Amino acid sequence: MQPLFEERLAELERLGLRRHLPEPVATPGARLARAGQELVQLSSNNYLDLASHPALIEASVQATRRHGCGATGSRLLSGNLELHGQLEAAVARFKGTQAALVFNNGYAANLGLLSCLAGPGDLWVCDKLNHASLIDGARASEAEARWYRHGDLARARALLLRHREEHPAQARWIATDGVFSMDGDVADLPALLELARETRAGLVLDDAHATGVLGPTGRGTFEHFGIQPDARALGIPGLVVMGTFGKALGSAGAYAATDCSTREWLLNRARPFIFSTALPPGVLAASLAALSLLETEPGLPAQLRSRATHFRNALRRQGLPINPGPTPIVPIAVGDARRAIQLSERLQARGVLALAVRPPTVPQGSSRLRCTVMATHTEAELENAARLIAQELASAPGSLAHEV
Repeated sequence: MQPLFEERLAELERLGLRRHLPEPVATPGARLARAGQELVQLSSNNYLDLASHPALIEASVQATRRHGCGATGSRLLSGNLELHGQLEAAVARFKGTQAALVFNNGYAANLGLLSCLAGPGDLWVCDKLNHASLIDGARASEAEARWYRHGDLARARALLLRHREEHPAQARWIATDGVFSMDGDVADLPALLELARETRAGLVLDDAHATGVLGPTGRGTFEHFGIQPDARALGIPGLVVMGTFGKALGSAGAYAATDCSTREWLLNRARPFIFSTALPPGVLAASLAALSLLETEPGLPAQLRSRATHFRNALRRQGLPINPGPTPIVPIAVGDARRAIQLSERLQARGVLALAVRPPTVPQGSSRLRCTVMATHTEAELENAARLIAQELASAPGSLAHEV
């Protein structure tokens, strides 16, 4: 008998959608070695290049020596360490909220948040290009979940007003990325907050790709727009800002920054928090060190944004239509999944690691190279990468270069 998934895997291969683990990398920095080849890394979320920073490494080593390798249990049992409380206090200070709760990763955080903040008769209204964890969290809740076309706040408003009219006593929530991870654009936070006020809706903002990136000191989307994340002052019934330590902050794990009562509700109801062994001491200490480093070196986010602008301008000088924006995520649209893979392979052969992103991560027909800039890239490296990308696009069959 043929193995159950053999035909299905063959079909994924035919469509260019089968995934494989890449070759292991020897270093997480802007330059790396893979299979004996030196490459410029343009596919990492390690935006500030902190994953190998000496301060994070030393903090992690010292915490592991002092506390051991594991937390030994969930936070509500034997795994609640002093470092958890220290990190949550540091996150709340950094994000400007009353409190915070640490989760094991961003997916677990969003799954826990959305599945327990709204229940039967309530409503989630979500951007269609939200991260999969927000989508899955809304579906996992017992609330109604509705999606609006990317950025279409008029549609979001219609959905929220209809629910308010039909179910005035029930809760309504908006869920959105702060920085959309595949396109690099920034949510219109002021307009979303105005919509939340008008419709009496709460807001969950996924700041995973904004933390350490946006705002003068890297505090994220709220700082980028000069707004304080205080639900009461903003006149909305609820606000949670989720973020991760595993991207610009170079460590691992995630957090929900919010008010004290919402934190307590999450602690009591968020299943990924309740039923997961807690993060280990070394990871917690590295995350604390990353937050401390952002406070002592506040120019890092500006350096990152400067490099991202330089890369965008270099691509434009090569004749490519690149979306504007302040983030380090620069998508190069290709369209067909197989062609995106081929383009990525050709670039890797020339010393640039720019990996292809395909459905279901992005919509059908919108496969791309998701290029990401790091603060430690040199301008010369970015200029050369832009030149090679343009050359490979021009030499590829068909017209590949078009705007995402």
